[in-house]
Amino acid sequence: MLRKVEMIMMKKWMCLILTAVLALSAVGTFAAEVDADVAYVQEKGVLVVGITDFAPMDYLDNGEWIGFDADMAKAFAASLGLKVEFIEIDWDNKLLELDNKSIDCIWNGMTLTEEIMGATSCSKPYANNAQVIVVPKDVADQYQTAEAAAELQFAVEAGSAGQSQAEAYGFSFTPVSAQTDAVMEVKAGSSDAAIIDALMAAAVVGEGTSYPDLTYTIGLNSEEYGVAFRQGSELAELLNAFFVTAWQDGTMQAIAETYGVSAAVIAQE
Repeated sequence: MLRKVEMIMMKKWMCLILTAVLALSAVGTFAAEVDADVAYVQEKGVLVVGITDFAPMDYLDNGEWIGFDADMAKAFAASLGLKVEFIEIDWDNKLLELDNKSIDCIWNGMTLTEEIMGATSCSKPYANNAQVIVVPKDVADQYQTAEAAAELQFAVEAGSAGQSQAEAYGFSFTPVSAQTDAVMEVKAGSSDAAIIDALMAAAVVGEGTSYPDLTYTIGLNSEEYGVAFRQGSELAELLNAFFVTAWQDGTMQAIAETYGVSAAVIAQE
């Protein structure tokens, strides 16, 4: 009888040991996958950042990409001992570009949506934003509510938060390649209005901007920006730590002031 009990106990212990080994193996495999993405960019020596032309976050100046996001990306890459390369992407294909390693992260005033957070490893939010309606200045007083704007034909960046809001409100819209194209559609009269990021609207429409005859009226939502890396990438946590350091030493605030986005930046603690 004692022998039988011993055999049963032995089998139980063997099962527990096997379960523990498998669990440790799974953790080790996961850790290897996580570390592999950091090792991948370190081996290249370059962090490839997917962006669009989006002032004041990422835009060209004398052939160089600058802006709040661009300058922060440069500083982050430097903190890792890496160079940075910016690649202009089709925003609608951003997740595909990330997964096939055409880019290493999406850092371009990107709204943290459920889709993005479910498909990638994201940083903490670093800036507040909203989607706003852009119209010609001479008709702005007619479109101060979403109900009034429902009669308009909109231009939106394909795959953007602007498109999501157009769909949510049931607006009629035409997808275009970039937010800048959406604004140009309104300027040209090809569309009645556009839905773009509030931070971009503040930079490109109104007096003293590239589109003085346009303005923005109402905000359709509130949202937060974050940076997306490949699923499981440890780079997201490294960026979170960098954000805290950059906030504590004033780097983030200084860059935000340079590009006029200080009011939108979220304290990093």
